[in-house]
Amino acid sequence: MSKEETTNAMRILNSAGVEYTTFSYEWDEDHLDAVHAAQSAGFPAEQLYKTIVMKASSNRLYVFCVPAPFEISLKKAREITGEKAIELLKLTELQKNTGYIRGGCSPLGMIRQYPTYIEELAQLYPTVYVSAGRRGLLLGISPTDLARLCRADFVSFT
Repeated sequence: MSKEETTNAMRILNSAGVEYTTFSYEWDEDHLDAVHAAQSAGFPAEQLYKTIVMKASSNRLYVFCVPAPFEISLKKAREITGEKAIELLKLTELQKNTGYIRGGCSPLGMIRQYPTYIEELAQLYPTVYVSAGRRGLLLGISPTDLARLCRADFVSFT
């Protein structure tokens, strides 16, 4: 590993003694989507999990980790959370609620612990890739370790 800055997500993994790898990639403001990140890093897009924060009509926040090329089914998200309505958290509210910005939002190390769900397809891979907490840096981690440290459930929501 190079002498890159240690992020909150990496500190959590280090404290827990969890094995992980880091991968840097070139990013630009016009291509912050997860599919582009996977292509830039040279990973199959299905193994890169984007972190989506959603806000319910109750004002509760929920975190979903979804494969880069997939979208969250709002119907399934409502069923999973028991909420009547749920939508993407506004980008203007992302940093205030998570500590992260778009393109660098990790499911690990948010300001608060929110109910977190990982698409169950992650269990098909020995390693999945998530943001390390800053743009241009990914973590490779076992889905089981990710779920344990995020206190997440594996569910189908795509």
